[in-house]
Amino acid sequence: MAFRNTLKTIALLGGIGGLLVLVGSALGGPGGAMIGLLLGLVIVGASYWFSDRMAVRAAGAHEVSEAEAPQLHAMVAELATAADLPKPRVYVSPAPQPNAFATGRNPAHSAVAVTEGLLTQCPSDELRAVLAHEMAHIRNRDILIGSVAAAIATGISFVANMALFAGMFGGGDDDEGPNPAVALLLAVLAPVAAAILQMALSRAREFEADRIGAQLLGDPEPLARALTRIDAIAARTPLDVTPAQASAYIVNPLTGRRVSFAKLFLTHPPIEERVARLRTMDPTSAGPDASRRGAPAVVREHLE
Repeated sequence: MAFRNTLKTIALLGGIGGLLVLVGSALGGPGGAMIGLLLGLVIVGASYWFSDRMAVRAAGAHEVSEAEAPQLHAMVAELATAADLPKPRVYVSPAPQPNAFATGRNPAHSAVAVTEGLLTQCPSDELRAVLAHEMAHIRNRDILIGSVAAAIATGISFVANMALFAGMFGGGDDDEGPNPAVALLLAVLAPVAAAILQMALSRAREFEADRIGAQLLGDPEPLARALTRIDAIAARTPLDVTPAQASAYIVNPLTGRRVSFAKLFLTHPPIEERVARLRTMDPTSAGPDASRRGAPAVVREHLE
């Protein structure tokens, strides 16, 4: 799974870089192609190296130390050991909606972010289940392709807006200027970026993270309850994130909002289907991951 996701990421980066070259060429000929190439290199490089910082900043999250959140850190450390992973950095977002995501280009540079809503509205076993799901994403390297795709979608949307501006104000009679019709056509790249994101982030990755998360717990029921609870609250408590970043969360944070082209970004499978799959798992077949848990679940704390 991790190797396939790495190949997907490489293909995604290469494809988007080539697309930006084509966009630049359509808008400005050979000179525009060179600009598109340079822009593509910047976006692709930044997406790979700084995707974790982009995701954390977009969520308004701040890193918390062990001294500030000892029990939360203990829970993360326990699950990281069970998953045979380095301990991720821990962030907390002030959002009231219960939710969480993982980010980072690889397990050695990973981070887990939880919202205040998750800490205050979910019982300890459900919080732990959510963290186990995010640890599964880190182990599968889902977070790399997810973070990269989100950053690239944002970059393409920026290029599409530039194309729209060029189409509206560029000179169509000047042979050296951008063709307004082509420029306006390129403006549809924003929803196309959403479609690319949807293809890159398959529904299968959420099912797999649910399965591995349940194995880390040794019991699928807490994760099933957590998904049900978070989805219900998310429908009533909107979260102010961009659709491109929404795919990183354990439950779609845009459930309670009307968003243009939102359906294109809904890479999460229906909660009912995820819960049904979890509840048909055999708790006794949790696998070797569960036997390595050792320590009992720690108790959730409320962060001031």
